Amino acid sequence: MKSTNIRWHAAHVTRQDREARNGHKGVILWFTGLSGSGKSTVSIEVEKELHTHGCQTYVLDGDNIRYGLNRDLGFSPADRTENIRRIGEVARLFVDAGVIVSAAFISPYRSDRDAVRALAGPGDFIEVYVECPVDVCEQRDPKGLYKKAREGALSEFTGVSAPYEAPHAPEITLHTDTQSVSECAASVIGYLRAHGYVH
Repeated sequence: MKSTNIRWHAAHVTRQDREARNGHKGVILWFTGLSGSGKSTVSIEVEKELHTHGCQTYVLDGDNIRYGLNRDLGFSPADRTENIRRIGEVARLFVDAGVIVSAAFISPYRSDRDAVRALAGPGDFIEVYVECPVDVCEQRDPKGLYKKAREGALSEFTGVSAPYEAPHAPEITLHTDTQSVSECAASVIGYLRAHGYVH
């Protein structure tokens, strides 16, 4: 840490106060998977369903974050790690606010995701592996990125010229090649209910 002479200021309104007002627990839903696997699509559907039932929610999306907070970062391994670190810190603040925050990021390195889990603390991080075969992701290719990567016009692209390390033991695994968006969202919300995050 470069900053010195700083200290954390506690608020009079606690996380427990906010959760009691919201009627549910704050938690990070960390959606990880290849580009085109459906992370953003599913996280947005989860947010819509939770919001409909009165939950306080927010989606942190990979592209949206790079418009502002992380606009200075590229896609090198070091920049990817810093990207995820920053998002982890922001997500933790949302949890402190009693919000169910969905983070939809490729986050290809297992160690980076584990670091966010450790930062969040016990029970505050739910890893959602959005599993989808690379050939299906490539068929979808909503941004044309796989095509560019295959042509050599895009370097360090996860799944083509850069690695993706799948989770070893995610709390939730979704198969977006065989499950519909609504089925995937229902699985996530079912997990939240079964484990007491929402009622």
